[in-house]
Amino acid sequence: MKNLVMCIGNRLGGDDAIGPYIADKLKQEKLNNFVILDCGTVPENFTSVVKKHAFKRIIMIDAVDMGLKPGETRRVPKERIGEMHISTHSIPLSVLTSYLENYVEIIIIIGIQPKNMNGSMSKEIKKSGEKLIESIKNMEIDKLKVF
Repeated sequence: MKNLVMCIGNRLGGDDAIGPYIADKLKQEKLNNFVILDCGTVPENFTSVVKKHAFKRIIMIDAVDMGLKPGETRRVPKERIGEMHISTHSIPLSVLTSYLENYVEIIIIIGIQPKNMNGSMSKEIKKSGEKLIESIKNMEIDKLKVF
């Protein structure tokens, strides 16, 4: 079974570009057991991909304001999604995850604390993105702290 990585964010939105940045880097790796999607700001537009394939796990990555230091990365439990501001999507991530649970066994949401949401991506976020890429490649995302 393959894993789906849904990278969410706005390429022109400062640190909100971390999702697309990670998607670009992971696609270059050509990982056999992963399908990588750059969902931009509309992850709901990719539900048909989830329904079409039998993914065991979805990993969602996004800039999330958790009140932490810029660049800190956390696994965000489903129950906490509604408590925080999650970047720029048109529908709440909580609604999307509830829908996707009908088609996939495991959904992991990974948030990276942004520094700024305009201009260029900050070096703190980019560095955290690189570490997260390594964690994904090595299947070590379960080692990330939980928010």
